[in-house]
Amino acid sequence: MLKIRVIPTLLYKDFGLVKGVRFDSWRHIGSPMQAIKVYNMRGVDELAFLDVAATPNDRSPDFDLVDDLADDCFMPMAVGGGVRTVDDVRRLLQVGADKVVVGTAAVENPKVVPEAASRFGSQCVVVAIDTTAVDGHTRVAVRCGTAPTDRDPIDLARQMEDSGAGEILLTSIDRDGTMEGYDLETIGAVCHAVSIPVIASGGAGTYEHMADALTEGGASAVAAASMFQFTQQTPMEAKVYLQQKGFPVRLSA
Repeated sequence: MLKIRVIPTLLYKDFGLVKGVRFDSWRHIGSPMQAIKVYNMRGVDELAFLDVAATPNDRSPDFDLVDDLADDCFMPMAVGGGVRTVDDVRRLLQVGADKVVVGTAAVENPKVVPEAASRFGSQCVVVAIDTTAVDGHTRVAVRCGTAPTDRDPIDLARQMEDSGAGEILLTSIDRDGTMEGYDLETIGAVCHAVSIPVIASGGAGTYEHMADALTEGGASAVAAASMFQFTQQTPMEAKVYLQQKGFPVRLSA
């Protein structure tokens, strides 16, 4: 049985880590290198490093920064932000990313996903789907939530699975940073629609929220930022809690 992963998310903007609420009101919270060194010691399964300013500013990934971070990151790292081309994917993998997160380009230039999956393997292609409520319906937003679309997240997830994506990073913009719990309805709908792993993201505030995303939502992994940055809760304690609830997790470092 596949192990449940607990994935801290690091959001990068303007030379440092940030955290906001609903993809807005960003505040600086520290250094990415410092955070990575802390997580190296905390039994983290995987790390997500996302540059939230790259795509809105029409900027490519900071390959030099990723290269530096990867040298000191002793856990698998998924890197996203500014990925527009297959060459971006190639360069991120070359400088040390284990997986590449494709978000806006999956909607605006969907050929990137099948080409990257064909060239580098589905296991290293993660498609980020950010969702928000629009006129009573859940829709996909791109460019770090600044550009709502008419795309349905379920249809997009199916399309990306068919295109070769290895997994989906599904984030609720409306719940992001609130620590009030994941969007279980959307998680459940997307998980039911695809067979590839879905990472629940946006809204985690307690270990119970994580368990809910796994049971009620059917997610394969849970991502969190605020609860690890602003509370005393840790990824290892999260895994101990989930193990006690009967979920298969990796507790050894």
